[in-house]
Amino acid sequence: MTLDTTHINQQRMPLDDQAELWLFGYGSLIWKAEFPYHERRPAHIEGWVRRFWQGSHDHRGTPEAPGRVVTLISEPGAICQGMAYRIDAETLRPLDIREKNGYLREIVTLHFTDGSHAEGLVYIATQDNAAFLGEAPFNAMAEQIATAHGPSGPNRDYLLNLATSLEGLGAEDRHVFELADRVRDYRLIESPTD
Repeated sequence: MTLDTTHINQQRMPLDDQAELWLFGYGSLIWKAEFPYHERRPAHIEGWVRRFWQGSHDHRGTPEAPGRVVTLISEPGAICQGMAYRIDAETLRPLDIREKNGYLREIVTLHFTDGSHAEGLVYIATQDNAAFLGEAPFNAMAEQIATAHGPSGPNRDYLLNLATSLEGLGAEDRHVFELADRVRDYRLIESPTD
């Protein structure tokens, strides 16, 4: 079951299409920025952790076999590293469609590596959305990610590209790195070499 949040986002947070704003990416937006932007900078937000607790019925899985993608979970004192993009507000229209499976726009403070900060938007899928899967044992999540496949490709590619991107940023994210290790191990078990 999914809930298309496209119109909800546009109604609850209308923006002048000509306005410029910052957008924070913490999942596929780090490594798959298929939208125009004026500037791209590493950044982090505070009080949030990245978790593979959101179901993907439309990109990395299907309604019958959903994949798992990241969302943010509130955690006091936590730091979530990612990528910030300075965009025109009109760029949000296709992003609202890309993030329609339960994600809502929220306002956060972005912290840049030079010590400066700015207000920006982030897409978060909260636990009350229809596609939220929640926490599960690491092995169960790894198996689901290793086997799910959707219109945007294998779920494992999403995870492994995210892990590689976070390593490139020098980010610490035990949750992502542990899942990536288990998915790599799962692939070796499923495809043993002679």
